[in-house]
Amino acid sequence: MDVFEAIAEPSRREVLDLLAERERPAGELVEHLHRLTQPAVSRHLRILREVGLVDVRPEGQKRIYALRADRLIEIENWISRYRKYWPRHLDALEQHLADNPEEPPHDHSGPHDRT
Repeated sequence: MDVFEAIAEPSRREVLDLLAERERPAGELVEHLHRLTQPAVSRHLRILREVGLVDVRPEGQKRIYALRADRLIEIENWISRYRKYWPRHLDALEQHLADNPEEPPHDHSGPHDRT
């Protein structure tokens, strides 16, 4: 599995969102992902570890998970290819709106709707 397959799953993206805020013990992640069972959260964490998006370290009896920003570079590099797309299309939308000033709202009620 690659990083893109890993982040395709919404629960794993939610784990990454939580870890983007700060490091967290596994138990805290389970608490935040209350709709998932502990084994399900563990599976998601294992997959994220395997693709290199998170690290884990023992701290006493706890396992602390942290985001690995260096692996996010692969995603960033892919997304960056498409960044140039947005300004061009937003500029075209802005021009379209400038060329077509707002018209007054249309009355969509039919003759039978009037009283």
